[in-house]
Amino acid sequence: MDPEEKIMLKRAIDLSEENNQMLKKLVRAMRWGRLVRFLYWGILIAISVGSFYYVQPYINDLLGVYGDARDTFNNLGGIVKPK
Repeated sequence: MDPEEKIMLKRAIDLSEENNQMLKKLVRAMRWGRLVRFLYWGILIAISVGSFYYVQPYINDLLGVYGDARDTFNNLGGIVKPK
């Protein structure tokens, strides 16, 4: 093997090692990205469920008031009949 081929081989090895390091960094970044995305969606879903649990009694009260008002208006409609 002549010196020029050795230089080319050394350069190819250096480039392949550099590429390997970059690929490892990309894989690591992808894994962190997946973890962060998973945590993001988990927190978002947990907040949604928690807020529904917190707001549910108020929604039930509003539905009860709406039902009472509807019954009242239906009763008024029965009392006052148009001619």
